[in-house]
Amino acid sequence: MQVTRIVAIRHGETAWNAEGRLQGQLDIPLNASGERQAATLVEALRDEGLAAVYASDLGRAWQTAQALAGPLGLPLQPEPGLRERCFGVLQGHTYPEIDARWPALARRWRIRDPDFEPEGGETLRHFHARCLATVARLAQRHAGQTIALVSHGGVLDSLYRAANHLPLDVPRTWLLGNAVINRLLHTPQGLSLVGWNDDVHLDALVDALVRDETAT
Repeated sequence: MQVTRIVAIRHGETAWNAEGRLQGQLDIPLNASGERQAATLVEALRDEGLAAVYASDLGRAWQTAQALAGPLGLPLQPEPGLRERCFGVLQGHTYPEIDARWPALARRWRIRDPDFEPEGGETLRHFHARCLATVARLAQRHAGQTIALVSHGGVLDSLYRAANHLPLDVPRTWLLGNAVINRLLHTPQGLSLVGWNDDVHLDALVDALVRDETAT
Protein backbone atom coordinates (compact mmCIF):
# COMPACT_ATOMS: atom_id res chain seq x y z
CA MET A 1 0.00 0.00 0.00
CA GLN A 2 1.47 3.34 -1.07
CA VAL A 3 1.12 6.27 1.28
CA THR A 4 1.01 9.90 0.20
CA ARG A 5 2.58 12.37 2.59
CA ILE A 6 0.73 15.69 2.67
CA VAL A 7 2.12 18.99 3.88
CA ALA A 8 -0.92 21.21 4.34
CA ILE A 9 -0.37 24.94 4.72
CA ARG A 10 -2.74 27.80 5.38
CA HIS A 11 -2.01 31.01 3.45
CA GLY A 12 -0.10 33.86 5.09
CA GLU A 13 -1.86 36.70 6.87
CA THR A 14 -4.06 39.20 5.04
CA ALA A 15 -5.39 42.59 6.11
CA TRP A 16 -8.80 41.00 6.53
CA ASN A 17 -7.37 38.33 8.83
CA ALA A 18 -5.99 41.10 11.01
CA GLU A 19 -9.34 42.95 10.95
CA GLY A 20 -11.44 39.88 11.75
CA ARG A 21 -13.30 40.15 8.44
CA LEU A 22 -14.81 37.06 6.81
CA GLN A 23 -13.02 36.42 3.52
CA GLY A 24 -14.63 33.28 2.16
CA GLN A 25 -14.02 33.21 -1.58
CA LEU A 26 -13.37 36.94 -1.96
CA ASP A 27 -9.89 37.42 -3.41
CA ILE A 28 -7.75 39.21 -0.81
CA PRO A 29 -3.94 39.47 -1.18
CA LEU A 30 -1.38 38.88 1.53
CA ASN A 31 -0.36 41.83 3.63
CA ALA A 32 3.30 42.58 4.39
CA SER A 33 3.27 40.26 7.39
CA GLY A 34 1.78 37.47 5.29
CA GLU A 35 4.46 37.90 2.64
CA ARG A 36 7.17 37.56 5.29
CA GLN A 37 5.46 34.47 6.70
CA ALA A 38 5.27 32.86 3.26
CA ALA A 39 8.96 33.50 2.63
CA THR A 40 9.91 31.37 5.66
CA LEU A 41 8.38 28.22 4.18
CA VAL A 42 11.21 27.57 1.72
CA GLU A 43 13.88 26.70 4.26
CA ALA A 44 11.39 24.95 6.52
CA LEU A 45 10.38 22.55 3.74
CA ARG A 46 13.51 22.39 1.59
CA ASP A 47 14.36 18.85 2.72
CA GLU A 48 10.81 17.44 2.64
CA GLY A 49 11.28 15.89 -0.80
CA LEU A 50 8.21 17.61 -2.22
CA ALA A 51 7.11 16.37 -5.64
CA ALA A 52 4.61 19.15 -6.35
CA VAL A 53 2.74 22.07 -4.85
CA TYR A 54 -0.99 22.59 -5.32
CA ALA A 55 -2.78 25.73 -4.24
CA SER A 56 -6.18 27.29 -4.07
CA ASP A 57 -6.48 29.74 -6.94
CA LEU A 58 -7.47 32.55 -4.57
CA GLY A 59 -4.72 35.17 -4.39
CA ARG A 60 -3.71 34.80 -0.76
CA ALA A 61 -3.10 31.06 -1.12
CA TRP A 62 -1.53 31.37 -4.57
CA GLN A 63 0.94 34.03 -3.37
CA THR A 64 1.91 31.83 -0.43
CA ALA A 65 2.41 28.83 -2.70
CA GLN A 66 4.50 30.83 -5.17
CA ALA A 67 6.86 31.82 -2.34
CA LEU A 68 7.42 28.11 -1.68
CA ALA A 69 7.35 26.51 -5.13
CA GLY A 70 9.34 29.13 -7.03
CA PRO A 71 12.59 29.04 -5.04
CA LEU A 72 12.46 25.23 -4.85
CA GLY A 73 11.87 24.87 -8.60
CA LEU A 74 8.70 22.84 -8.01
CA PRO A 75 5.67 22.67 -10.28
CA LEU A 76 2.81 24.78 -8.92
CA GLN A 77 -0.70 23.93 -10.01
CA PRO A 78 -3.96 25.78 -9.25
CA GLU A 79 -6.69 23.70 -7.65
CA PRO A 80 -10.12 25.37 -7.24
CA GLY A 81 -11.21 22.48 -5.02
CA LEU A 82 -8.88 23.87 -2.34
CA ARG A 83 -10.74 27.20 -2.17
CA GLU A 84 -12.17 28.41 1.12
CA ARG A 85 -15.86 27.85 1.80
CA CYS A 86 -18.13 30.34 0.05
CA PHE A 87 -20.10 32.31 2.64
CA GLY A 88 -22.23 34.25 0.17
CA VAL A 89 -23.76 37.42 1.62
CA LEU A 90 -21.68 37.13 4.80
CA GLN A 91 -18.38 37.59 2.98
CA GLY A 92 -16.59 40.88 3.40
CA HIS A 93 -18.14 41.70 6.78
CA THR A 94 -16.52 41.70 10.21
CA TYR A 95 -17.76 39.20 12.74
CA PRO A 96 -19.52 41.86 14.87
CA GLU A 97 -21.23 43.15 11.71
CA ILE A 98 -22.48 39.66 10.89
CA ASP A 99 -23.80 39.20 14.43
CA ALA A 100 -25.63 42.51 14.31
CA ARG A 101 -27.02 42.33 10.78
CA TRP A 102 -27.87 38.62 10.51
CA PRO A 103 -28.20 37.28 14.08
CA ALA A 104 -30.15 34.16 13.07
CA LEU A 105 -27.67 33.31 10.32
CA ALA A 106 -24.74 34.07 12.61
CA ARG A 107 -26.04 31.63 15.20
CA ARG A 108 -26.37 28.79 12.69
CA TRP A 109 -22.88 29.52 11.42
CA ARG A 110 -21.35 29.64 14.88
CA ILE A 111 -22.92 26.37 16.03
CA ARG A 112 -21.56 24.78 12.86
CA ASP A 113 -24.91 23.65 11.47
CA PRO A 114 -23.75 21.32 8.65
CA ASP A 115 -26.74 22.23 6.47
CA PHE A 116 -26.65 25.99 6.97
CA GLU A 117 -26.40 27.63 3.56
CA PRO A 118 -25.97 31.42 3.56
CA GLU A 119 -27.51 33.14 0.56
CA GLY A 120 -25.13 32.67 -2.36
CA GLY A 121 -22.90 30.36 -0.33
CA GLU A 122 -22.41 26.65 0.30
CA THR A 123 -23.25 24.37 3.19
CA LEU A 124 -20.59 23.11 5.54
CA ARG A 125 -21.49 19.57 4.53
CA HIS A 126 -20.95 20.28 0.83
CA PHE A 127 -17.73 22.20 1.54
CA HIS A 128 -16.33 19.36 3.65
CA ALA A 129 -17.10 16.80 0.95
CA ARG A 130 -15.45 19.03 -1.68
CA CYS A 131 -12.28 19.36 0.38
CA LEU A 132 -11.93 15.64 1.05
CA ALA A 133 -12.67 14.66 -2.55
CA THR A 134 -10.06 17.13 -3.83
CA VAL A 135 -7.37 15.97 -1.41
CA ALA A 136 -8.09 12.30 -2.15
CA ARG A 137 -7.79 12.93 -5.89
CA LEU A 138 -4.46 14.73 -5.53
CA ALA A 139 -3.11 12.17 -3.08
CA GLN A 140 -3.97 9.31 -5.43
CA ARG A 141 -2.20 11.14 -8.26
CA HIS A 142 0.97 11.25 -6.13
CA ALA A 143 0.83 7.89 -4.35
CA GLY A 144 4.16 7.20 -2.66
CA GLN A 145 5.24 10.84 -2.88
CA THR A 146 5.08 14.01 -0.76
CA ILE A 147 3.02 16.99 -1.88
CA ALA A 148 2.25 20.42 -0.45
CA LEU A 149 -1.30 21.78 -0.42
CA VAL A 150 -1.66 25.51 0.20
CA SER A 151 -5.18 26.55 1.06
CA HIS A 152 -7.34 28.10 3.79
CA GLY A 153 -8.36 27.73 7.40
CA GLY A 154 -11.68 26.07 6.60
CA VAL A 155 -10.01 23.52 4.35
CA LEU A 156 -7.45 22.63 6.99
CA ASP A 157 -10.21 22.36 9.57
CA SER A 158 -11.94 19.78 7.35
CA LEU A 159 -8.73 17.77 6.99
CA TYR A 160 -8.15 17.79 10.74
CA ARG A 161 -11.70 16.59 11.40
CA ALA A 162 -11.45 13.83 8.81
CA ALA A 163 -8.10 12.61 10.16
CA ASN A 164 -9.45 12.55 13.72
CA HIS A 165 -12.94 11.27 12.84
CA LEU A 166 -14.63 14.32 14.33
CA PRO A 167 -18.19 15.43 13.41
CA LEU A 168 -18.64 18.71 11.58
CA ASP A 169 -20.53 20.34 14.45
CA VAL A 170 -17.93 19.68 17.17
CA PRO A 171 -16.54 23.04 18.39
CA ARG A 172 -13.01 23.73 17.17
CA THR A 173 -10.29 23.49 19.82
CA TRP A 174 -7.26 23.22 17.50
CA LEU A 175 -5.23 26.02 15.95
CA LEU A 176 -5.25 27.06 12.29
CA GLY A 177 -2.36 29.50 12.14
CA ASN A 178 -1.34 31.49 9.09
CA ALA A 179 1.58 29.92 7.18
CA VAL A 180 2.04 27.12 9.70
CA ILE A 181 2.88 23.57 8.62
CA ASN A 182 0.54 20.62 9.12
CA ARG A 183 1.42 17.04 8.18
CA LEU A 184 -0.92 14.21 7.28
CA LEU A 185 -0.82 10.82 5.57
CA HIS A 186 -3.28 9.64 2.96
CA THR A 187 -4.01 5.97 2.24
CA PRO A 188 -6.99 4.27 0.59
CA GLN A 189 -8.51 4.22 4.09
CA GLY A 190 -8.39 8.01 4.32
CA LEU A 191 -6.39 10.61 6.24
CA SER A 192 -4.35 10.29 9.40
CA LEU A 193 -2.60 13.00 11.37
CA VAL A 194 1.18 13.21 11.77
CA GLY A 195 1.73 16.71 13.14
CA TRP A 196 -0.27 19.91 13.50
CA ASN A 197 0.37 23.65 13.66
CA ASP A 198 4.16 23.50 13.40
CA ASP A 199 5.18 27.18 13.57
CA VAL A 200 8.84 26.90 14.54
CA HIS A 201 9.90 28.43 11.21
CA LEU A 202 8.00 31.61 12.14
CA ASP A 203 10.04 32.18 15.31
CA ALA A 204 12.61 34.20 13.38
CA LEU A 205 9.90 36.71 12.43
CA VAL A 206 8.92 37.13 16.06
CA ASP A 207 12.56 37.57 17.06
CA ALA A 208 13.08 40.20 14.35
CA LEU A 209 9.98 42.09 15.52
CA VAL A 210 11.25 42.09 19.10
CA ARG A 211 14.64 43.39 17.95
CA ASP A 212 13.01 46.15 15.93
CA GLU A 213 10.84 47.21 18.87
CA THR A 214 13.85 47.16 21.19
CA ALA A 215 15.87 49.27 18.76
CA THR A 216 13.20 51.96 18.63
